[in-house]
Amino acid sequence: MQLVRTGRAHLSRLMKHPVAQNSAALYGVQICRKIFPIVSVPYLARTLLPAGWGTVAFVLSLGELVALMIEFGFNLSATREISRERHNREACRDIMAGVLGAQAMLAVLGVSLALLAAHSITLLKENPHLLLAGLFYAVAQGAAPLWFFQGLERLRLAAALEVAAKAVTLAALFVLVRTPSDAWKVVALQAGAAGFSTVAGIGLALRSFSFRLPTIALVRDAIRRGWPMFVFRSAESLYGVANSFVLGLFAAPAIVGYFAAAEKISKAVFGLLSPVRDALYPRLSYLAASAEREAAKLARIGIALMTAGGAVLSLLLAIAAPWIIRTLAGPGFAPAVPVLRVMAALPLVLSVTYSAGLQWLLPLGRDRDVNRIILSGGILNLAAAFLLAPRFGAMGMAMSVLSAELLVAASMVWVVCRSTSLLEEWLPGRTAALPDMGGAQ
Repeated sequence: MQLVRTGRAHLSRLMKHPVAQNSAALYGVQICRKIFPIVSVPYLARTLLPAGWGTVAFVLSLGELVALMIEFGFNLSATREISRERHNREACRDIMAGVLGAQAMLAVLGVSLALLAAHSITLLKENPHLLLAGLFYAVAQGAAPLWFFQGLERLRLAAALEVAAKAVTLAALFVLVRTPSDAWKVVALQAGAAGFSTVAGIGLALRSFSFRLPTIALVRDAIRRGWPMFVFRSAESLYGVANSFVLGLFAAPAIVGYFAAAEKISKAVFGLLSPVRDALYPRLSYLAASAEREAAKLARIGIALMTAGGAVLSLLLAIAAPWIIRTLAGPGFAPAVPVLRVMAALPLVLSVTYSAGLQWLLPLGRDRDVNRIILSGGILNLAAAFLLAPRFGAMGMAMSVLSAELLVAASMVWVVCRSTSLLEEWLPGRTAALPDMGGAQ
């Protein structure tokens, strides 16, 4: 009886832990994110057909690139700063003012560059509604204040906003999207959902710390702190968000549609592990500056959970690829099956990258090491894409993405093993090269 009471007490304390509560909230979002594609993808794939689906993927990929410029790595740098200064109200207010001011400037710059580039892309010139929807999506997505909620570990409210926005978007898709010519509406509706979450989130952030007018000094500090993370995120985009855009530069929309379907499914499956990743990062950032031993213990737990989960998800995805494509996209997307089987390895590879690399190196301030690795992967993906995609289409793009992800994962593990003591307990007889990890650059 005493054992039962003790177990209940431990479980109660565990459930009250911020990491557990934030993970639960994020799993609610992930359930919503999985239900959304399960319900919407079969309808949209059959309504838009491969060419329409590829067009949507191309525009959303362009939007993600612009959003990347606006976000400027703040979801990592500002999360880390807010987490460390969470008990200093004035410091948090300064961080928020600097980030919001910087994002306003970056939004103007990003949209201007996208409009200039659109003049040389036929698909965008001939579809102004599609371009405008994509740019609205970019601004709304890029300015999302996720960094604020992550840094303070208040993810339940952010999760509720996203679930509400996605529910409305899902209903609107079935009402408004009827033919392949409605592709722009798909982008516009996703932009509307992102816009609602962003406006509401910024409002809540300002309510928490009150508004402070951005100054040149605050904006400059925010950009200075965000720059290393922007380099990291930009390099990551070369083999992450830009794949459909790059493929669309020299492949027909239908080919882009096959690749986009496989990529979307593989990354959605990896998204099942995102709540663990997103909940751990702010906690590790906080502990790395004050309790390194506790941080290492928590990081090892994260590695075990994410790697095991990634292995199971990759295996299931490879086995069930034909059924998944047939069920979600329809028989018209049969060429996407071998592409999905190649990309089925991504959940496992990405789980290693994030848990053994990013979740440990970034909280320790090892930004330069991370940037160097990510940039190498991005360059490899871009070079391989221009060599393989024109000849092998969607399959060539998939092979280039997987090659880049494997390089990044292996490099992350190598740096962690060579320069930190994180994995010492799992590598008997090994002594860390750099025992003092805090603040290493």
